[in-house]
Amino acid sequence: MNSLLFLPDISGFTEFVQTTEVSHSQHVIAELLEILIDANTEGLQLAEVEGDALFFYKNELLSAEKLLAQIETMFTAFYSHLKLLEKNRICPCKACSSAPNLKLKIVAHCGEIEFITIKGKQKPFGKEVIEAHRLLKNMVESDEYVLLSETLLKEIKLPIDYSSVLFSFRQEKEFYDGVLIPYVYSLINIENLKLKPFEFAKEVEMVKSPDIVIEKEFPLSEAKLLEYITNYAYREKWTDGVDEFVFNSDEVTRIGTEHMCIINGKHLNFATITKKGESNQLIYGEHSLNIPVVQELHQFFIITPLGSGRSMLRLELYFTLNTLLKKLFFQFVLKKSFQKNIKGAAENLFHFITSQEGENKN
Repeated sequence: MNSLLFLPDISGFTEFVQTTEVSHSQHVIAELLEILIDANTEGLQLAEVEGDALFFYKNELLSAEKLLAQIETMFTAFYSHLKLLEKNRICPCKACSSAPNLKLKIVAHCGEIEFITIKGKQKPFGKEVIEAHRLLKNMVESDEYVLLSETLLKEIKLPIDYSSVLFSFRQEKEFYDGVLIPYVYSLINIENLKLKPFEFAKEVEMVKSPDIVIEKEFPLSEAKLLEYITNYAYREKWTDGVDEFVFNSDEVTRIGTEHMCIINGKHLNFATITKKGESNQLIYGEHSLNIPVVQELHQFFIITPLGSGRSMLRLELYFTLNTLLKKLFFQFVLKKSFQKNIKGAAENLFHFITSQEGENKN
C-alpha cells in the first residue's frame, strides 16, 4: 500500500542556533515545531521530531486538493507565528530578533514503507523513507518551497505544470547514490499567504504619575537584566510570598504572554504589556485585573543602560481603584505594604543576580 511521507523542515536552524542565545533559540524552534504539529489537519502521523524538522507519514495518500491545502495550512501557520514573534517581541537578544529570518520548506514523497520497532515505538523504515529525507538535500535555490516527488505526483494525478495563486511547479531531478529521482518544486511567495491575524503588542499609555517608584542600579547589561526579569523560572528566587508561579516554560516572554501567581490559594493573572520609553530603554510591563482591593494594576520594569556593563532598573506601579473607600484604604494602609514588598523584591533580585553571575564566572 502506498503511504505518504511528509517532511516540513525549518531552514536556517543550524546558523540560528550557532549564532544566537541557545536557550531562547530552543524555545523559538520548539514553538515553531508545535505550530506545525498543530497545523496538521489531515491526520498525519508524527514519526519523529528530527531537530529542525518533522517527519510525518500516513498509510494512505491524500488527494491532490487535500495535500496542497495541508501544505498551504502549514506555511500559513508557520509564517503567521513568525510575524507574531517579530511584532510582539520585547527581548533584544539575537535569537528573538533573528527568528523572523527562519524559513520553511516541505518535501513530500510516497511509496510502500515498512516499520521497525524501537523501544516499543513503531517507526517508518525502508528505501522510500531514505529517499524522502535525501530529497531535502537538493539544488533548489531557495529555502521557501514545497517539493513533491514525481512518484507522488503521478499517484495523486497532479499535473506537472500545476499553477495557482500560491503554487507554480517546475521540474527538476537529482541523482542520489546513482539513482535518478525526478521531482517538481514550487517556490512559496509569502506575500501570497493569508496570514492569520493576531493581537499586536499592547502599548499602554499611562496618563498619571506612578503610585510607587523604586530605582536600583545593577552590575550587568540591560539585555541580561531583562532576561533575569522576564524568565519566570527565576521569579521564585527573588519574589517573596508566592506559593507557585504558573507559566509556559517552552515560550519566550513577549507581548501578550501570560503567567499566574498563586498566593494563599488565590490565583493572580498577569499579561505582558509595554509602554513608550526612551530609545535606549528596555521596557517590560505586566497588567493584572484581579489583584485584591485593586481594580487594575500596571507595573513596569524600565531598564536604562549606564555603560560599562551596568544598568539602572526603575520599577513603576500604577493602581486603579474605583471607589473612594478603596482609594483611602490604599493610601493609608496598602501603599506602604506594596512599597515594602517591591523594594524587597528589588533587593532580592539584586542579590540573586550577583550570586548567579558569580557562579557563572566560576
